[in-house]
Amino acid sequence: MCRSIKTLRPPMTPEVHDEDVHAAALQYVRKISGFRAPAAHNREVFDAAVEAVAAATAALLDGLEVRGATPAQP
Repeated sequence: MCRSIKTLRPPMTPEVHDEDVHAAALQYVRKISGFRAPAAHNREVFDAAVEAVAAATAALLDGLEVRGATPAQP
């Protein structure tokens, strides 16, 4: 779908930052909505969608178990 969204899953990307997750979520919402920047009357729902996608992405990455990967150290 969005070829320019990079894979954030370890071990592909050993260190994922909140900025990476937010950037991927923003790109996804832009692609789905068809808007690079929403009009003022759509800003609230656009931003809420970005935050929801970012939260879902973070939950997914936190829950994934990758075979053969060493667990992250606290």
